[in-house]
Amino acid sequence: MNFLEVFWIAVGLSMDAFAVSIACSVLLCHVSFRHIFRLGFHFGLFQAVMPVIGWIAGRSVSEYISAWDHWVAFGLLSVIGLKALKESFSDDDGENSVKGDPTKGLSLILLSVATSIDALAVGVSLAAVNVSIFQPALLIGIITACFSVVGTVYGCRIGARFGKKVEAAGGIILIIIGFKILLEHLLS
Repeated sequence: MNFLEVFWIAVGLSMDAFAVSIACSVLLCHVSFRHIFRLGFHFGLFQAVMPVIGWIAGRSVSEYISAWDHWVAFGLLSVIGLKALKESFSDDDGENSVKGDPTKGLSLILLSVATSIDALAVGVSLAAVNVSIFQPALLIGIITACFSVVGTVYGCRIGARFGKKVEAAGGIILIIIGFKILLEHLLS
């Protein structure tokens, strides 16, 4: 898997955090440096750690799935992508589950875990296709942190203009990468 593929996986994974950052920004109205830092740091950190956890879990079962690992990667990335697409068409903006300052305490931890669960499955997928995890995890974390900062800073403007289209784009990217992995293995 080359850098560009990992980059697009990272972009696809960061869309949930980006959308939640926009929603948090809209909720907060006045965003401070602390809000921006907390969301960017925590979303980036969780997005970097979860694929490592998934990769470790995936490596422990890789010998059992090596004959159909490309199907596992395709399936997981497609499910994650379809989930993002489905959520992009739902009416829920995620604002109902957050009360008060979403950049503090348990709300921040829950949002960080919720936006990074998909990265856990991607880590399993990367283990299935025998990709080293450290560069992808770092790239996923950095890109997610950057998208979260942008989403928080420009949340009101981005949310009004693009809304759920951002999440749909992330889902489509993940599905396309899943198809690419499947085709590479089937045609080689």
